[in-house]
Amino acid sequence: MTEYEPAAHMPPAPDTLSAEARAALAVLASAGPLPSMDMSQMRFFAEQMQTMVGAEQRKAHEVTVTDDVIAGVPVRRIARASGEIDRTRVLMNLHGGGFATDSGSLTENIPIAALTGIKVVAVLYRFAPEHPYPAAVDDALAVYKALLADHDPADIGVYGTSAGAVIGPQLMMRLQAEGLPTPGVLGVFSGEPDLVGTADSLKIFAKANEGQLLIDCKWAYVGGADPKDPMLSPLFGDLAFFPPTLCVSSGRDVLLSGTVNLNRKLSDAGVYTELVVYDALPHAFWAMLLAPESDDAFRRMSSFLTKHLGRR
Repeated sequence: MTEYEPAAHMPPAPDTLSAEARAALAVLASAGPLPSMDMSQMRFFAEQMQTMVGAEQRKAHEVTVTDDVIAGVPVRRIARASGEIDRTRVLMNLHGGGFATDSGSLTENIPIAALTGIKVVAVLYRFAPEHPYPAAVDDALAVYKALLADHDPADIGVYGTSAGAVIGPQLMMRLQAEGLPTPGVLGVFSGEPDLVGTADSLKIFAKANEGQLLIDCKWAYVGGADPKDPMLSPLFGDLAFFPPTLCVSSGRDVLLSGTVNLNRKLSDAGVYTELVVYDALPHAFWAMLLAPESDDAFRRMSSFLTKHLGRR
């Protein structure tokens, strides 16, 4: 197993960031090592963060959240609470959380559901280490197939953050392998679709215990599978069939390397792709920081998703 060695201290955040972002980064910089937690504690902490940040998001974005089950897989349905709702198209989210926790089924989706007016189905896939690969992809595939029964594939969008930004490309590989149509658009928001090595950005930006935790979570997800298999690490495969893809990351993101590498691989394969990198911000900031930069990221994500849905 790869051992993690932390990088040197990061410089202060630049003045070009908003006051809200700088304040949040100052708190993160002053914090000590992450406390040691077992898996149940990690999942409880992630749930508390979802509740707290999600409640703040809902002050600006009025949405309804409903728990449901699709094809035997638990999901959350999130929709605009008032105003026009798009009943033709649908968005499917694969949340982040290191393949082991739910760190985004609310906070990745509340703004997007409200801004797009398109219903979001957040897949609550099974977690590693209890359920390693391909359990999460199996769950995503089951929900996607169910959505295909009611929607043209061009009217389905798939997006995810962090772990979800890995499972999303893995789902595309699975669809290709099974001869199923790909969705109209894909969002890869800070992911590392190469599970073989350790991203250079992780070596630079993660604190010691954070970096080792992410590496441990990755290998727990891989389980007994071959990480070089393109089904598991799409960067090693042919990506020419991917739909239009938006890649989003940030300048101090532990998974910046993977996001940038995927964007370049997609471009080389002739896939329409856009890359947005926010200066100086940490991993998946949009799902945890209440700042103008997060608002801007959600606007860009929403615009790309709605622009490319239904165009084929």
